[in-house]
Amino acid sequence: MKKVYIKNFGCQMNESDSEVMAGLLAAAGYAPTDREDAADVIILNTCSVRLSAENKAIGKMRELGKLKAKRPELILGFCGCMAQKHQEALFKTLPFLDFVCGTQQIRRIPELIEQARKNREYLIDVSVMDEYPVDQSVAVREGMLKAWVPIMRGCDNYCSYCVVPYVRGREVSRPLKDIVSEVRRLADGGCKEVTLLGQNVNSYGKGLGDTKATFPRLLEHLNDIAGIERIRFVTSHPKDISAELIAQFGQLPKLCEYLHFPIQAGSDRILSLMNRKYTAGHYLDIVAKLRDRCPGIALSTDIIVGYPTETEDDFQKTVEVMRLIAYDSAYIFKYSTREGTAAAGRTDDVPLKVKEERNQALLALQEKISAEKNQALVGSQVEILVEGASKRNPARMTGRTRQNKIAVLEDAAALAGKSIVKEVRRATAVTLYC
Repeated sequence: MKKVYIKNFGCQMNESDSEVMAGLLAAAGYAPTDREDAADVIILNTCSVRLSAENKAIGKMRELGKLKAKRPELILGFCGCMAQKHQEALFKTLPFLDFVCGTQQIRRIPELIEQARKNREYLIDVSVMDEYPVDQSVAVREGMLKAWVPIMRGCDNYCSYCVVPYVRGREVSRPLKDIVSEVRRLADGGCKEVTLLGQNVNSYGKGLGDTKATFPRLLEHLNDIAGIERIRFVTSHPKDISAELIAQFGQLPKLCEYLHFPIQAGSDRILSLMNRKYTAGHYLDIVAKLRDRCPGIALSTDIIVGYPTETEDDFQKTVEVMRLIAYDSAYIFKYSTREGTAAAGRTDDVPLKVKEERNQALLALQEKISAEKNQALVGSQVEILVEGASKRNPARMTGRTRQNKIAVLEDAAALAGKSIVKEVRRATAVTLYC
């Protein structure tokens, strides 16, 4: 059998797409390999959300170009968001590329590879489809304990800093029955935790023509599937979260007490420039309702510092919101201009030094808050889904709590795949030790 090496950059949706690619290529006679030098085909599945992600992918493909110079028969493919964004320009930057495949044409990858092998000419398909563009049922996953399950693709929000609507397309929901069928198959195969994926899961159902196909209803269907113990989802846009969805927390026993809830900034002025369509006050009201409904809910967020025109006063409002909410964790990024977005028309006027200072200040604040929240759990009992041996110390086991906190078990006899209840003995900002 020929061998394929797939390297993934970016978000969970990219990871899921890579699983679909692996399944399609397995059906076409390609075995997976984790060695670049043993592969007949190498695919980079790329991300465009930040410039650093693009630079990493370009740098990696240039390295692979040196490998191809020694092995001309090697097929190199560029997929994902960068492929959709840069299209034919990639062949000028990387002239040794064999094919470029956009986010909505994953199904064509086996065909593109064979055409490249026969014709030895560059191929590209970045066309857009109106219907849900991927057959998720073919996905090949490395493990069956946990699984990504996409429920929709694309985004209609057009936040001013974000390329996702341009590279992932408009929102398209996956039929409810397909999602339920996949999760049932996963449960039959031993899967215990599913994470539902979408650029904005709160919009699920749009365009399906079925008034019963809403996100809260989908959660109810999945909650009824035997074998599934935990349900999570990302990402949830604050402007679209409904009272019905908030009510599901604490009501559906399999829905984990965890929500990734991006705020991006604490300044209403900056939020308006970002086209987020909510205010910090509205966001805080939602958090209050979530915590009233589910007091133990853990919250994480995304924050961008240094957005064009951000003043020290704007930044301090973000600091204030972080202190008020006390997130369990946060992903904090320095703003970088993304070509093609609305914000790209603004001067990137916040000096890099200031961005770095603000970034470090928020990271330090979040570390302090995370440490305090985790320390408060010492002495309490937590439920852990054991995932396997710790990478740092194989004598220990590791897993996650329902609140999505990493837990390390000193008891190496704990079995992977089991849900167990343990006492938290000590804690750091990122890990609970049980």
